[in-house]
Amino acid sequence: MPKNVFPLDSRKKFTEQQIVGHNRWHPDVPAQVRVRPGDSFRVDCREWFDGAIRNDDSADDILNAPLAGVHVLSGPIHVEGVQPGDLLIVDILDVGPIPQEDSGPLAGQGWGYTGVFATGNGGGFLTEQFPDAYKVIWDFQGGVATSRHVPHVSFTGIVHPGLMGTAPSHELLRTWNAREQALIDTDPQRVPPLALPPNPDSAILGTLTGADFERAADEAARTAPPRENGGNQDIKNLTRGSRVFYPVFVDGAKLSMGDLHFSQGDGEITFCGAIEMGGFMDLHVDVIKGGMEKYGVAENAIFMPGRTDPQYSEWLAFSGTSVTLSGEQRYLDSHLSYQRACLHAIDYLTQFGYSPIQAYMILGAAPIEGRLSGVVDIPNSCSTVYLPTEIFDFDVRPGKDGPAKIDPGQGVPVARG
Repeated sequence: MPKNVFPLDSRKKFTEQQIVGHNRWHPDVPAQVRVRPGDSFRVDCREWFDGAIRNDDSADDILNAPLAGVHVLSGPIHVEGVQPGDLLIVDILDVGPIPQEDSGPLAGQGWGYTGVFATGNGGGFLTEQFPDAYKVIWDFQGGVATSRHVPHVSFTGIVHPGLMGTAPSHELLRTWNAREQALIDTDPQRVPPLALPPNPDSAILGTLTGADFERAADEAARTAPPRENGGNQDIKNLTRGSRVFYPVFVDGAKLSMGDLHFSQGDGEITFCGAIEMGGFMDLHVDVIKGGMEKYGVAENAIFMPGRTDPQYSEWLAFSGTSVTLSGEQRYLDSHLSYQRACLHAIDYLTQFGYSPIQAYMILGAAPIEGRLSGVVDIPNSCSTVYLPTEIFDFDVRPGKDGPAKIDPGQGVPVARG
């Protein structure tokens, strides 16, 4: 096992650890760990809510989830000799749940969860159809996830970090804040909001203290969206064996990571989606000097996916076009067409006995494939959702005898604010 340069004690909160990470992006967050190009090392990662979500049959913890405190990230890690303009090479050698634990109170200790936030607390991709808070617990055994809240389905995990990236420069941080505030200003009262501005409440900035902490907390960017530095991209194929090329904006790159997922469908459509957990990552780093200019990678990482995806061979695909539920035509709106494809899949699964929220949770957690299938044929964009049929213990394909009827079990816990 590589040396663990960022160890975490599962018995302690994130801010009580020997090395305290961060939950905001800012170039002045000090790097407490240093590695060199060519090094391999291990990093422990906390579940993104730092243990606030419990393994039970209530969704009250999702309803009251402390969103101001996410994501708790391991890092920053300084890579010696790496400078702005370079490309940082990050190889994911291994990634998994909290090791040496069969069961325990933390997500990653034999279990994980998928949630839907209430609309007033962030919502989700289909927040108009699912405005309340919901939670599904998934149990892990032999690399396979099953759930008492969504029976008759099981799938092999495709474990990956939802979030990994380098620190922004001061200039890039100012760009983020200006453009996102301009978006907020177009509809400042919108629920859920159009973007999340800097918020010093619950900010964690490593070892920064005093006036330096207060200044950075007022400026630091929230970690919710993906940006030029990588960040919360939620790419399910960024798994074991992947190689990522990150643009570098500050000396040492200041690499950070977290928000580990046991599995996820393309789009992480439930928002508190995927199957959230804590765990570990084994990484190897290297550098391409001047790589940003050499390869035209001025912003946003490029990557080579690993080869450890579950090998599903049979799929049932659903399509959607850019027409609203009320029948309004939109011009090549791929976001809308993907929503419609997901809703068609949900409607289909309910014919077998699942509730709509159970079907929604399946699409968020199982390794579905989401694709832009047509983006040029005006006025309709076409998106598709590929559902692996082998994850079900009954025949989910259309047939002359009609849909089989399953027992949906106890259902999905819900909390209404």
